[in-house]
Amino acid sequence: MMTEVDRNQKPETRNQKKRGRIFVLSAPSGCGKTTLLKRLLRDKELKLVHSISMTSRPPREDEKEGIDYFFLSKEAFMEKMAKGEFLEWEENFGNFYGTPRGLVENAIKAGENIIFSIDVKGAMSIRKAYPGRSTLIFILPPSLEALEERLKKRKTDESYIISNRLKIAKDEIVYKDKYDYSIVNDNLAGAYKKLKKIITSI
Repeated sequence: MMTEVDRNQKPETRNQKKRGRIFVLSAPSGCGKTTLLKRLLRDKELKLVHSISMTSRPPREDEKEGIDYFFLSKEAFMEKMAKGEFLEWEENFGNFYGTPRGLVENAIKAGENIIFSIDVKGAMSIRKAYPGRSTLIFILPPSLEALEERLKKRKTDESYIISNRLKIAKDEIVYKDKYDYSIVNDNLAGAYKKLKKIITSI
């Protein structure tokens, strides 16, 4: 795994540079990934395009169609899955999440840099599909204890869901060495600065 300042990417050819790059953010729930993503998308200097996933779960109170997710019925999601329209898909807590293949391909061909916010399995699928064009970044909590405290402070989940999220977090953190970079989010401003530096250096 590379550090925050070191990388080992093969130089791209002149023709390759016409196509966009892919950045992938992954993190256990409660690590601030969504907050960091929103700051990246607001940063006009970066000009990142958000890869919006499709999901079979209903929208939460603060979520908007076409901004946070594309919301589908489970039947519609399964139909698209059967047609091979997803670049990657996963099932979490009984709900399905997937990345529309066509939207990603169109962005890359247009020379746009696209950013994903997906779990570790999805990230591995992206790396397999775009081995020379994807950069994977893992956001870590300061500790599992700190993560548990953050999840409790959100007051959005029952205790058994928090326990399940912590178990999943332990499993996900094992994958961090498969990522190009990892950042510990113990300070949001500092984590964002490191994240932006990685993206602008690629």
